[in-house]
Amino acid sequence: MADDEEIQQQEEDEDPVCYKSVLEEKCGEKASCRKLKEVLEECNDRVSSKSNTTETCVEELSDFIVCVDKCIAKNLFQKLK
Repeated sequence: MADDEEIQQQEEDEDPVCYKSVLEEKCGEKASCRKLKEVLEECNDRVSSKSNTTETCVEELSDFIVCVDKCIAKNLFQKLK
């Protein structure tokens, strides 16, 4: 019994894992989203290299976020307690 109580106490003491963040990272690296991430990074590099530009990467960022959100939606609620 004491071992069960110790294990339960350790689990309560540990910081909770944010499964959404974990899944976002994994989904961002999947082939379906990887290309969009590369397009976003190229846009960010292009915008950062200019000192005076009106270009933004909002569309690229939005496309990437939608891809990641669709990917995590399949698995997120299975991980929640």
